[in-house]
Amino acid sequence: MTDVAGAAHGVARDPETVSRFVEHFAAQLVEAGVPRMPARVFAALLASDSGALTSAELGEQLRISPAAVSGAVRYLAQVHLVSREREPGSRRERYRVHNDQWYEALTNREAIIKRWEDALREGVTSLGPDTPAGRRLAETLAFFEFVEDELETLMARWRERRQELFGR
Repeated sequence: MTDVAGAAHGVARDPETVSRFVEHFAAQLVEAGVPRMPARVFAALLASDSGALTSAELGEQLRISPAAVSGAVRYLAQVHLVSREREPGSRRERYRVHNDQWYEALTNREAIIKRWEDALREGVTSLGPDTPAGRRLAETLAFFEFVEDELETLMARWRERRQELFGR
């Protein structure tokens, strides 16, 4: 097995070292709640120099079936951690992780947080703001409102820091 992305850039890599990193980082993602196969695919994409691999390349590197790759990529695309792109002149898709994937993933959570806030507001009204359940929902709502406000500030600070560190 070779690191296809590394080889494409003229960089020789020890496949076992790459594999150990991929499996170790994937295990950390699994601990955080990411399903195992999407975690492995995401880690493999992160570890590739190009940040993009085909289904066949991922299957070969991770020793998994095309169906497993497809399901993992579907999950990762839904949570905005990878995107699909066509190879020019080919029907094959490449799956790409972007340098700003964490920023994008967190930014895209805003719509989900807003839906949770709406549901919680409705719950507070339905259950009554003075009931123990209503107070618990109100506190949860306040937490998500706080996170939403802070996330906007945090993302602005990250853009400045990223510019300082990486010039982009």
